Amino acid sequence: MLGALAGVAVLLVAWAALHPKTAKSAPPNAVAVTTATVIARDVPLSITGLGAAQAWTSDTILAQVSGKLVRVDFVEGGDVRAGQLLAEIDPLPYRAVLTEAEGTLNRDRAALAGARRDLDRYQHLLAENAIARQIEEDEAAVVAQDVGLVQFDQGQVAAARINLGYCRIVSPISGRAGVRLVDPGNLVSASGSVASTPSTASATSAAAPSGSATAGISSAGGGSASSSGSGIVVINTIQPIAVTFTVPEGEFQRLIDASDRFRKPLPMQAFSQENGELLDAGELRIADNRVDPSTGTVELKAQLPNAAGRLWPGQFVNVRLTLQTLPMAITVPATAVNRGPQGQFAFVVGSNNRAVTRPIAVGWTQGPIAVVKSGLRPGERVVIDGQMNLKNGTLVRIAQTAPSGSVNR
Repeated sequence: MLGALAGVAVLLVAWAALHPKTAKSAPPNAVAVTTATVIARDVPLSITGLGAAQAWTSDTILAQVSGKLVRVDFVEGGDVRAGQLLAEIDPLPYRAVLTEAEGTLNRDRAALAGARRDLDRYQHLLAENAIARQIEEDEAAVVAQDVGLVQFDQGQVAAARINLGYCRIVSPISGRAGVRLVDPGNLVSASGSVASTPSTASATSAAAPSGSATAGISSAGGGSASSSGSGIVVINTIQPIAVTFTVPEGEFQRLIDASDRFRKPLPMQAFSQENGELLDAGELRIADNRVDPSTGTVELKAQLPNAAGRLWPGQFVNVRLTLQTLPMAITVPATAVNRGPQGQFAFVVGSNNRAVTRPIAVGWTQGPIAVVKSGLRPGERVVIDGQMNLKNGTLVRIAQTAPSGSVNR
């Protein structure tokens, strides 16, 4: 029986070896991917960077004559207009000087009139040979001397009137006043220094030693004004306002071409650093005349209307400068672009749900958007997530269809 059983076992093993089961091939597993659609649209090409807002014009108002500050007529932090009275220095000493100069002028004019009458008489007597020529020549010299004195007096009167006018300090520009740097009652000088103890802490900290006697209005042209003293107040023009920023030297070359050597204005936008909100839009106005060799950048200045007053001098913003707009460009999300030994390519999903590698040429990447010069057509689907598990011809399962992305305008 044992022999019979062993024989049966041998026969079963032999039959199994001669008749193997036909294995059924399992269907290939589809790879889950995320796709996006290739679309054609207008794409603005731009340069982004960090910028700072500053006053388009900033004037530090200084006293042009020395004296006691008797009144201040502006509201701190308020708007002022060009020609508006800001402060007044005690005019009494300067009126006295003007009166004295006018009196001297009247006296010397009278002396000149008498000398001319004498000269006229001497000329008649000389014509009749009644006096020596030397007497007539001496009187002509006296007249010329009196003419010079009158001219000198006229200059003194003009200077006295100018100084008297400087007692009324008016705003040279329209803008917004800052914090008052000097209080009424202080003695101010043309050098910008302040004498006596001011009544506020701000004026105390702003007081500076006397410097050279310079002019009374220092214009910074949009930057911070510098002077030898504290001044009375700083007026900033913030409507319009300036935004300054820098671009790398390489980008500057494209900027020159796009702006036709800055003969064509380029649109510029300023965004909040906190939430990316658009604060204002304007135009590029000024490019520096040199490349900074220490940083390899060029400084630019744009002008923005700032009608809503959302930009403030000293505020940092994100800047976008638009160079040009590509009409109806072929675009895909930047994540669809892959790089291999043969260059750039994308996985295109066909109607059979298989991912096929497609060589492409990317002309520009603008944020999340890539502009494709060749290789793709509008309406095709490209893989933007899951490429690591793909090869040419892989069966895919579209787990999600993502938006094709948006271009910041």
